[in-house]
Amino acid sequence: MTGATQIAVVSAGLSDPSSTRLLADRILQAVTKDLAGRGTETSSRVFELRDFAHDITNSVLTGFAPKPLAEMNDFVAGADAVVVVSPIFSTSYSGLFKSWVDALDRDALAGMPVLLAATAGTPRHSLAIDYAMRPLFTYLHAEPVSTGVFASSDDWGESADRVAPLQQRIDRAARELADRMTEAERAVPADPFSPESYLGENGSFADLLANPPVR
Repeated sequence: MTGATQIAVVSAGLSDPSSTRLLADRILQAVTKDLAGRGTETSSRVFELRDFAHDITNSVLTGFAPKPLAEMNDFVAGADAVVVVSPIFSTSYSGLFKSWVDALDRDALAGMPVLLAATAGTPRHSLAIDYAMRPLFTYLHAEPVSTGVFASSDDWGESADRVAPLQQRIDRAARELADRMTEAERAVPADPFSPESYLGENGSFADLLANPPVR
């Protein structure tokens, strides 16, 4: 990779301020700190989905993303890693979060290291990351790290016995994401319709015409 490593952070919180954005900021800080300790320079952008709510709706209805949403999605697709944080409503990610995912190009997150995180009012929703969010991103061929970060309202209390475990989860997930980012270049699926997919590295169009592929 050349230049600074890019991290895209997507927060689906609806209020301002929101615990979802607070968690997103804490995770980004931990990932940046971990990568800095490895000598890796980073740049990042945090996107609040509520700022794109109308564009997301229009994209779902028309099939075309308005310019602000398209630019956001391009940054996410071109990043070296993505952090996504959604509030949990009715045992799953928010409708706004899912609508944004629906507005992404189908292969935008293929091979992408992703850190999954969620917030809710009660710890009873802590498994939503694994039974709702993880299957969604696996379907998109992203590569979620093993540790998800869940924070309930109690995790933002003043008592150290609650705040410390949350930070420990954040640090562990951040370390896993940093490991994934520094292991190797992101593997992007090959375009099956590109000339290279038919010709190989040393082939020619003459070879292709003489021996057309059977598919």
